Amino acid sequence: MNEILKSLSDHGVSIWLDDISRERLRIGNLEALIRDKHVVGVTSNPTIFASALSKGDAYDTQLHDLAVRGVDVEEAVRAITTYDIRWAADVLRPVYDATDGVDGRVSIEVDPRLARETEKTIAEARALWWMVDRPNLFIKIPATVEGLSAITQAISEGISVNVTLIFSLERYRAVMDAWLTGLERARDKGLNLSGIESVASFFVSRVDSEIDKRLEKIGTPEAKALKGKAAIANARLAFAAFEDMVNSPRWQALAEAGARPQRPLWASTGTKDPSYPDTLYVDELVTAGTVNTMPEKTLDAAADHGRITGDTVRPFYEDAWNTMSALKEAGIDYDDVVRVLEEEGVEKFETSWKELLATVSAELRKA
Repeated sequence: MNEILKSLSDHGVSIWLDDISRERLRIGNLEALIRDKHVVGVTSNPTIFASALSKGDAYDTQLHDLAVRGVDVEEAVRAITTYDIRWAADVLRPVYDATDGVDGRVSIEVDPRLARETEKTIAEARALWWMVDRPNLFIKIPATVEGLSAITQAISEGISVNVTLIFSLERYRAVMDAWLTGLERARDKGLNLSGIESVASFFVSRVDSEIDKRLEKIGTPEAKALKGKAAIANARLAFAAFEDMVNSPRWQALAEAGARPQRPLWASTGTKDPSYPDTLYVDELVTAGTVNTMPEKTLDAAADHGRITGDTVRPFYEDAWNTMSALKEAGIDYDDVVRVLEEEGVEKFETSWKELLATVSAELRKA
C-alpha cells in the first residue's frame, strides 16, 4: 500500500475518488484503488457521468436493452447512473462494514436542473434513494438556498446526504443548521440517528480560480502576492466553523442521541493553475475528521509526491483570518465571489447533465 496515502489516512483524512465509470468497475480498478491507495469512498457528478458515457463500450448492452424497451432518455439516464452507483456501493460495502458506516460511501447527485426547486429536489432524492437501495449511499443535494429545506427534509426521513457546491462560510453555516434541524426531526420521529450520515462538500480550487482572476485584474503587488491563498484560507475557516458546531449544546444533545458529525469534505481538489503544486489542496488541508475527494490525477500525484507533515488546518486559523482580511483590503468582494461561484457551479452541472442526456439520446437511437 502507498505509504504517502497511508500517512494521509493515518492523519484522519478519508480518501475518496472523485470519479466513476462502468469500465473502471468492470476491470476491477476500484477494488485495486481500495487495496493499494487507501480509497474508501467515491463521489460522482453529472460531468463525470457524461465523460464515462462518451468513452468505450461498457454501456452498449444496457443502452441496447433500454432502446428495445423504448425507455425515454431521462429514465434511461437514471437507469444507467444508478446501475453504476449500486455496483460501486457493493464494491465498497466491506469498507462500509469495517468503518461502521462512516466510509465506504458512494454519492449520486440529484438532477442539477432542480437546484432551485425544493419540492422536486426532495422527490428526486427519495427516488434515487429507493432506486439505488444501498445503505452506503449518499444523495448529493446542492447547497442553494432552495436546497437547504430539501437537505433538512431528506435527513429527517433517514436519507444520508452529501451536500454539494458549498463555497461560502455563511452558506456552510446554513448547511450545518439545515442538517441539524433534519436530525432533530428524525430524532423526534424515533429514527436511529446513527444510521443517518452526511458530509458537506466545501469546494476549494474554484475559489482560487475566481479570486486569482480578480487579483490579477487589480494588479497591485499586494494583490498579486495573495494569489493562491484564498481557497485554503476559506477551507480552513470552514473547518473552524465545523469545530464551533461540534462544541455547541445543540450538537451535543444530538450526539448523545446517537448522531454522528457531518464531516467536511474537500471537493474540487485538483489544481486549476499549473503553476501551483498539483497536491496543494491535499497537503494543505490535512486534519482529522475530514474527507478529501480527488480526481485520479490528483490521487496519483499525492501518492507519488504528496507532503503529509501533520495537521495543516487547525494550527492556521489566525493565518486564514489574516489572509481573508488582506483579500478584502486588496479589493476582493467575497460575497460576490461566492455568489458567482455558486451560479457557475449550478450552471456547469446543468450543462453536463444536458450533455449526458444528449449522449444517451444519441446512443439510444444508434442502439
